[in-house]
Amino acid sequence: MNKAKPPGGDSSSTLPSAKRRTILTAAATLPLFTVWSRPARAAEFNYKLATGQSLDQPINARLKQATDRIREATSGRIDIRFFPASQLGSDTDLLTQVRSGGVEFLNIAGSVLSTVVPLAAITNVGFAYSDYQQVWSSVDGELGKLIRAQIDKSGFVSVSKASDNSFRQISSATKPIKTPADLQGYRIRVPVSPMFTSLFKSLGANPTSINFNELYTALQTKLVDGQENGLVAIESGKLYEVQKYISQTNHIWDPFWLLGNRRAYANLPDDLKKIVQREFDRASMEQRGDVEQLNRTLKEQLTKRGIIFDTANRESFRKALSDAGFYKEWRDKFGAAPWAALEATVGKMS
Repeated sequence: MNKAKPPGGDSSSTLPSAKRRTILTAAATLPLFTVWSRPARAAEFNYKLATGQSLDQPINARLKQATDRIREATSGRIDIRFFPASQLGSDTDLLTQVRSGGVEFLNIAGSVLSTVVPLAAITNVGFAYSDYQQVWSSVDGELGKLIRAQIDKSGFVSVSKASDNSFRQISSATKPIKTPADLQGYRIRVPVSPMFTSLFKSLGANPTSINFNELYTALQTKLVDGQENGLVAIESGKLYEVQKYISQTNHIWDPFWLLGNRRAYANLPDDLKKIVQREFDRASMEQRGDVEQLNRTLKEQLTKRGIIFDTANRESFRKALSDAGFYKEWRDKFGAAPWAALEATVGKMS
């Protein structure tokens, strides 16, 4: 019998309950219903912050803390009402709202942001980052500056440092995926994204776009052989029930970016801007630690559920992508300067 699975996969999946309680208790005691807000009678600036991530993701706990600290540090001059879990609309809707000023702040995945800021997809280049040291060196360094500059040119303001939307891994029901040869003709589910589709086609696989809420059944009925997602999504979607292997490929890393409405942000006096940026930067840094801890715990939990973990030969995947022209194609799309900034951290890819 097919099991109904909760929607939310890729960038808005839920966390395992035990670890969720640990992280969220450590972060803050938060209500899991309606809107997080306070009366704002005396505030000079009444703003909204929206996210598309589910209530129990660490990013929401940390952003809620930041809004409370901003209110306190500004003596109530700024009141930021918090609307998590797509309460104000889908990611696409929210991008439109933050541009128009209906929403002043928005937390969004880089892969989604790339639909309006194409350079944001550069952090999704296949098999670019091998670990978090490379990730943070890159997005906190020159490449991050270039991405934020493009964000600022696209009608938004980049408010804070990026936070962590996790590395993605490949899972399978029948075999570990260790080398490109294991992907030849392999039917793999991917989200709707040119980068994801291009990546797996270049590796000889047959990528198929399927909504996350349909993925469990697609794996159960063998419509696809496997899928790729972060460990959070694999656990929360109970994909371990229809998959046996997880190959630690780290094939794509995705950030969260906190966007601001240009006009609303410009209206803040400089002293208030400093407080806003300081507290949102702090939230990003704390969230990074939350996710790192969570991923370690999830591997242990999934192993206990019968999942077999393997480590992929990353260099063989990189070589296959280079031979297929994948890196040249995306280097040409992104331009020489951003590509050089990426390779300065991760090494030559083509």
